[in-house]
Amino acid sequence: MASTDEPQPTDRPVLLVIADSLSYFGPKGGLPADHPRIWPNLVGAELDWDVELIGRIGWTCRDAYWALIGDPRVWAAVPRAGAVVFAVGGMDTLPSPLPTALRELIRYVRPPVLRRGVRATYNWLQPKLSKLGRPVALPPKVSVDYLEQSREALAQLRPDLPVVAVLPSVHDCAAYGRVHSGREPAVQALRAWSARTSVPLVDLAEAVRDNIFSGEANPDGIHWGWDGHTAVANSMVKTLQEVR
Repeated sequence: MASTDEPQPTDRPVLLVIADSLSYFGPKGGLPADHPRIWPNLVGAELDWDVELIGRIGWTCRDAYWALIGDPRVWAAVPRAGAVVFAVGGMDTLPSPLPTALRELIRYVRPPVLRRGVRATYNWLQPKLSKLGRPVALPPKVSVDYLEQSREALAQLRPDLPVVAVLPSVHDCAAYGRVHSGREPAVQALRAWSARTSVPLVDLAEAVRDNIFSGEANPDGIHWGWDGHTAVANSMVKTLQEVR
């Protein structure tokens, strides 16, 4: 006889969101995946869907693809998914004059005193070199290629499954020299991909621009305040209702 403590099956669809930190950071920092005010959960509440949020700070479209093919939580969610949202791409467009791999490897430097020195040097150089505006973390062609690989992988399993992607947000971040010259080339590449594949795009910049520059967003200049999350949720619900 099954224990009453075992989870019960549900027929509720799942909103599978593969994201960077914009989806789970609020005005004061990172939040748990079940926080009711982040946009994925606002969307889930509006649609009466469960939410599976897979994400990490700094993720690009490449990381989203790796999560899609490598994270067993994604594998469990796809059969029940009502839609998949690739809420990535903004990090791809940010100036990355120092290699992204260098930033990721700093945590592994030993001893700790050396690690702190390397991180301090990186943090000192990054905003200064970012004013060059290039190179970006991922070129638009590479970002789109990973999104297309992700779309094709899902289509093999669930040809009927709606997929939504996003256009990059905007920022006012001193750590990136307040430079975002990589955004427009990415927007053009994403719109061209959307036209070829019919994947709808939610424009994060249109939704959060006022919030980012209002003084009510996160002081880091990248992450949004609650009004930003609400605006993104409203745009996402509208798009999902059109493609369901």
